[in-house]
Amino acid sequence: MKNNNPIGIFDSGIGGLTIARAIKRKLPNESLIYFGDTQHLPYGDKSSKSIVFFSEQIINFLRTKKCKAIIVACNSASSYLPISGDYQNIFNVIDPVIKYLKKFKKLKIGIIGTKATISSKVYFDKIKSLNRELSVEQMSTPLLVPMIEEGFVNEIISKTIIKNYLTRKQFEKIDKLILACTHYPLIEKQIAEVCPEIEIINTVDIISEFIKKSLKSLDLLSLNSSPKYDFYASNYTNSFEKTASLFFKEEIKLKEIKIWS
Repeated sequence: MKNNNPIGIFDSGIGGLTIARAIKRKLPNESLIYFGDTQHLPYGDKSSKSIVFFSEQIINFLRTKKCKAIIVACNSASSYLPISGDYQNIFNVIDPVIKYLKKFKKLKIGIIGTKATISSKVYFDKIKSLNRELSVEQMSTPLLVPMIEEGFVNEIISKTIIKNYLTRKQFEKIDKLILACTHYPLIEKQIAEVCPEIEIINTVDIISEFIKKSLKSLDLLSLNSSPKYDFYASNYTNSFEKTASLFFKEEIKLKEIKIWS
């Protein structure tokens, strides 16, 4: 595997762009290939079997692009994809956050995510196995991803939905909140306005720092001074292209490609 080969990143939609942007900032020499499975958006309401099938097809596609590492920038996919054996140099977005929580004691941790992520109990089980001193409350928030994908992030309706979720009784006296969906950092400001007393854990920064350390330990950091960024989607949307351009502060040409077999 060559150091200057690209890093592959995928998600069901624009959420994984939060990870891609963080990787670009943290590792400016790295070339990136991003795949958004907009045809099957959102993954959060799909079966675990479907999520694994879609993810494996995308991973195979990214391997044809000679990616030296692949980031599963989707919590729903990370919840069910068995990353071991043939999944060498593939990173999920859950384990780095779990490891970060190891240092905390006697806190109440809140977790919000898609139906798929929350029903998998992956966060709950991994946190409890790592640190039994932490109390965990998790909540499925299925309306947030469609709301974000449609661009409703600063509207009255979006603030109402966020408030409805986060002011429920089970989330009383939460100390720290995990945004267990890569879409959710896009509405972090709105969440903070609803719950100013709760510390939101910066999962994007934690994940990007973990990737940097991992690539360094594998001696796979790039020295490329002219990195390239390629964007693919299973179903072209103009809004996706505009959002990617906004995130990367340069014109992005989104390519539609069908990879399903």
